[in-house]
Amino acid sequence: MDTGSHSTELSGTAMAHVAASGATEDNRSLGVQLYQSGLMFTSKPSLAVWEKVGANLFSFANSSSWWIADWLVYGESTFHGRYAEAAKRTSLSYQTLRNYTWVASRFPMSRRRQSLSFSHHLEVVSLDRAEQDYWLRKAEELGWSRNKLRTELRGSLLIRQGEQTPEDGSGRAVEGAAEPVATGPAADRRLLHLHLSAEELAVFEKAASKEREQVETWAADVLRRAAAAV
Repeated sequence: MDTGSHSTELSGTAMAHVAASGATEDNRSLGVQLYQSGLMFTSKPSLAVWEKVGANLFSFANSSSWWIADWLVYGESTFHGRYAEAAKRTSLSYQTLRNYTWVASRFPMSRRRQSLSFSHHLEVVSLDRAEQDYWLRKAEELGWSRNKLRTELRGSLLIRQGEQTPEDGSGRAVEGAAEPVATGPAADRRLLHLHLSAEELAVFEKAASKEREQVETWAADVLRRAAAAV
């Protein structure tokens, strides 16, 4: 038996048990067991216990994203070209790995908001620092989900482009309803015209629909992430 590999597996399982049961409760008292291949309830939990397990699992999942991101950044800065081979052996795609690195490098630990997910930070990573702080603060104060943050960001962009008028919810335009945002590179928007074949457009639209996005928005996101990875 490979003792080193076994030790790593036990360590990962132990961390998962902490995530599911909380630091102050016995895992058995919650009636849940975690394995690398799944989760099993050993008794019928109450709704409150089931919700607690879920909250801890999501917290663990969010933390693990930051852990992977910081692991990649350290490897990139310390081992330079040698870290890439180890990164390739993970189950994540190249673009996902680059996104992790991008977010971790743009958000040092002192700027990360504990109440928001890694995905919240990913949504604003392409903005300048002042705008990042503004939108993350809004999301934190108003309890926005990642999808709500994305929607608000896009609405703000459309307003700045003059393509949408802010409304008060009744359909009437409201002057000055848009929140102030920082000026800078993110505020200077220009149009990019792409010439695509019908087949290419169909492929892009299909990919965008899987993420429930307009193809234009989806394409812009892909281009930003690709540029950051270069």
